[in-house]
Amino acid sequence: MTDIVVVDYGMGNLRSVAKALVHVAPNRAITVSADPGVIRAAARVVLPGQSAMPDCMRCLDESGLREVVDEAARRRPFLGICLGLQMLFEMSEEGPTPGLGVFARRGRQVRSRRDDVVARE
Repeated sequence: MTDIVVVDYGMGNLRSVAKALVHVAPNRAITVSADPGVIRAAARVVLPGQSAMPDCMRCLDESGLREVVDEAARRRPFLGICLGLQMLFEMSEEGPTPGLGVFARRGRQVRSRRDDVVARE
């Protein structure tokens, strides 16, 4: 049985995430997979994300893994990295795009002081 599975839904830096997990959990079986059965059987699930929220949600839907990811996020130890975390919210300001709704909150964009300066120029 896989201890930790990194979900391969077509987005995210899978190799870097898997290598980091091997580094911090060297005695665990770590797998990168797009197989719903492997994801369901894993003790822990990691969902990486990269690019933009609309793209990640589209790829998750197209991969056919939306249901298994939603189930895993609600039932076992789950780590969403970057957009993988944002996808757990009901909605994102980035898009705006509906997420999985695991958390009854809205993902908000982080604004920096530099954004304020650029907006005023």
